[in-house]
Amino acid sequence: MSELETGLPSVRQIQTLIRDGVEVELKLITNDLLTGKIRWQDPDCVCLFDHYDQPTIVWRQAIVYMKPKG
Repeated sequence: MSELETGLPSVRQIQTLIRDGVEVELKLITNDLLTGKIRWQDPDCVCLFDHYDQPTIVWRQAIVYMKPKG
């Protein structure tokens, strides 16, 4: 089982987005665009809650980019 490498800048940036409750856009390799707030991350996935408070687990390798919405 791999550990979340908290020293990596990308991991720290996502932790900041989680802590601050920032709404983000996730662009996926399928060309879908998801919006919501990230609640947690692990080495393989992030969990995004939409505006209906419904969770979506997204595999990291499916993400093209992630950015704060706005």
